[in-house]
Amino acid sequence: MSAKQSKAYAEPDFWSKKAFSEGYPARSVYKLQEIDEKFGFIRNPKNCTALDLGAAPGSWTMFLLREFNGAGHIVSCDLNELAKNVKGDNVTFIQGDLNDAAVREKIRSLGPYDIVVSDAAPLTTGNRIVDTARSEQLVDMALWYAETMLKIGGNAAVKIFQNGSQQALLQKMRGMFESAKGFKPSACRSESFETYLVGLGRHSTGGHAIDICGDLR
Repeated sequence: MSAKQSKAYAEPDFWSKKAFSEGYPARSVYKLQEIDEKFGFIRNPKNCTALDLGAAPGSWTMFLLREFNGAGHIVSCDLNELAKNVKGDNVTFIQGDLNDAAVREKIRSLGPYDIVVSDAAPLTTGNRIVDTARSEQLVDMALWYAETMLKIGGNAAVKIFQNGSQQALLQKMRGMFESAKGFKPSACRSESFETYLVGLGRHSTGGHAIDICGDLR
């Protein structure tokens, strides 16, 4: 990242100030809000089970909490803790490595899920090739969770750094969902090369789709 980019990221912009004024720990909340508004991502908030991968500091979990309004259930997981104000009776937080078998089993036991979201990003090095490759690994992980733990008809949204294997991953998602698209919310910083892959309507062909009773297929 250049000195100019570092300075831009350090200074609160419109979205950062808006997030803090509304009680969110980070500006990323508006990216999920845009995804929801554009795609009708959260279809039934009163009866929705959500999985938030790489959740810390917790803006996406808090957005889901507010959308669910005391209903549904959210499972959030990250190596780091959530912000102290991200809490609710319908939230289960798992602190741990998403690649750990015990963590995966715990997450599986709390599913299946109507939506899977991941705003996870790697620790960046400044080397775009390295950073993009690490981002792709996180996307693969998130898609594994979507493939094995989403209900039929469920949706997924995953962050990815552009200029890597974005098209190949999008093609993989098209084999999992009725539709899959790339989308860059306006809340993304102009200098950022992040975007999102959105899958809508998990179908039952191939993979390990889960029906509404939670049986593996």
